[in-house]
Parts: sequence; C-alpha cells; structure tokens
Amino acid sequence: MRPTVHDIAAEAGVSLATVDRVLNRRPGVKAATRMRVEAAIAAIGFVRDMAAANLAKSRVYPFTFILPAGDNSFMRGLEQHVRDAMARPSADRVAISLVIVPPFDGAAVARALDAAISNEPAGIAVVAVDAPDVVDAARRVQASGIPLVTLVSDLGPSCRDHFAGIDNHAAGRTAGSLMRRFVGQERATIAVLAGSMLVRDHRDRLDGFRAALSDTCRVLPVLEGQDDPAATERLIANLLARHPDVAGIYSLGAGNRGLIAALQRHDRPRPRAVIAHELTPHTRAALEGDLIDAVLNQDAGHEVRSAIRVLKAKADGIPAVEAQERIRIDIFLKDNLPFADDADGMSLRPSGAASGAN
Repeated sequence: MRPTVHDIAAEAGVSLATVDRVLNRRPGVKAATRMRVEAAIAAIGFVRDMAAANLAKSRVYPFTFILPAGDNSFMRGLEQHVRDAMARPSADRVAISLVIVPPFDGAAVARALDAAISNEPAGIAVVAVDAPDVVDAARRVQASGIPLVTLVSDLGPSCRDHFAGIDNHAAGRTAGSLMRRFVGQERATIAVLAGSMLVRDHRDRLDGFRAALSDTCRVLPVLEGQDDPAATERLIANLLARHPDVAGIYSLGAGNRGLIAALQRHDRPRPRAVIAHELTPHTRAALEGDLIDAVLNQDAGHEVRSAIRVLKAKADGIPAVEAQERIRIDIFLKDNLPFADDADGMSLRPSGAASGAN
C-alpha cells in the first residue's frame, strides 16, 4: 500500500496541515519542523502524484518568458510558439506573461529579470545575453527561489536551473565538419558571420567550428551583424569584395536575410560552401535556390514546450525527464527539406532530417 500524507504526519509527529504546507512549499513552518517532515517523507518513501494534486487544486502556473525584439525570423517563430502556449485551453493550467526586450541588450534583460522577480511567478524562461548584469540578475532569481530556464542561449549551469536549447558547441563542430567536406582543399579561407559575441550560443558555435576545422582552413575575423539584415548585407558585400578567395561562409547567427541578399547581388560565383542556422522561409528558399548548401536547425516549438515542462517540474519539486528535454540538431540540405505545415512556411515539421547532435 502506498504511503499517504497521514503516514507522513504520524512519522513526523505533526498535523496534516503542517504536512500540506511543507508539500506545497508554503510559509509558516519552522525550519526544524520542515526538516522533520522532509525526513519522514524520505523514510517512508512517499511519492506524490503531482498531476492529481494539481488537478484537485486547479493549480495554475504563472510563468514569465523574456524574449528579444527585432525581425530575427527564428526569434519571431519562437515568440509565436510562446503565444500559442498562451492561447491553449485552460486545461494546460499555464498563465504566461510575455516580455519583449531589445536584442543583445544585457541591461534590458537584467531589468526584465528583476521586474519578473517582483511579480513572483512560478518560473522564468529567458533568452539570455551573457553579460555581467544579466548573470547578477539571474543569481537574484535563483536566490528568490524562482526556477529559471535559459532558452536558446545559455548562461551556464551555475546561473540557471535548466537550459532549453541545442548543444551549440556540437552544432559548431557539425558545421565545421560539413565545411571541411564542402570546400575540399587545405588552407581554404573561411568567413564567419555572427549576430553578437555577447551571446553564449554564438561563442560556443564559433569554438566548436574552429575546433572541427583545426589547421585545415584559415578562418577570418568574425563579422558581427547584430542580426540586422541591412548591416549584414553590407558586411558580406564588403567581405566578398576584399576577399575574392573566400571558399566558405558560416552564418552562425540569424543574419541570413542580409547574407542571402549579398550573395544574390554578388556578380561572381559564390563561395563553394555556405552554411547557416535555422530553417526559416528565407533559408529554405536559399537552399532551394542553391545560395545556401546546408542549414542546421533547432526546433523552437520543442524548446518552448520543454521550458514549460521543466518549469512545471521545478515548481512541483519533481525531476524533469532529461531524455524528453534533449533538443536535437537537424541538418537540412536541398535534398531533404521537410514539407511546410502552413502557407507562409514559418512552422516546419522535420521529416527525414539528418541528426547532427552528439
């Protein structure tokens, strides 16, 4: 017979009300009493049916999601998945507040985190900027007892409870391995386009990319386009004019529209290999039009759903299912593009994609 709350009360020598306060993390219980109840729970092997308990209480989980503004196609797709979660039936018992901040602005992210703390949500998910003020704010979130999930771009395990995103170092290594195969020569000149080195996912991808290339290619200094299409187009146009010997371009951020525009306007043969991230309508068309050779993709919908599941689990004090929360890296070529789910192509379901995660 499974242990019950009555067994916990008897083992700890406390009332049922005290057991309920400890199980639901409510105040009003002395530290020594709380420890005695938790010891009793462990001693009798009590396992709480959180789904039944939450359903009985009609618990609603208030979560805050903090995302960057701008016309980054991937981030706008991520935002749409968050809005879809906000619009789901109340049976999901999730109430999401969405906060939009300027892109690559650490101070704005830190302010949003501090404002979220004051609202006392059950959890916070944030697309992080790896800056000192953001790290400090993330630690204030942790000190407040609010679970924190970093989304897409990480801060490191000491500053959050979970990361909902791909292994970006592995993604960079995968891009580097593809680049070696595509360019097909020693000491080829390779250009790298990033959004900003202020975000950890871009730095991790660059580290993995360089490690995979080793000494086989010459990697030029990183171009930072801030994910701005016009600025990125100018950077790539200038690059191609200054370095006609460039054999490959790795776009590790989201400045792909500017990259594509520059390649379309280039009056010479394009570099032998162009590798980008995120399958959007723009990169899909560029794959089909032979302007891009390969796209590494992460499932934004999976990341949002994962963040919500993990925040729920953290709020309930139960472990997340790690295998379920692992975000894979898909590799798309012109030959294995998935069908678009809808007319504008913003929602793409991987089908037959090669996996590059490790």
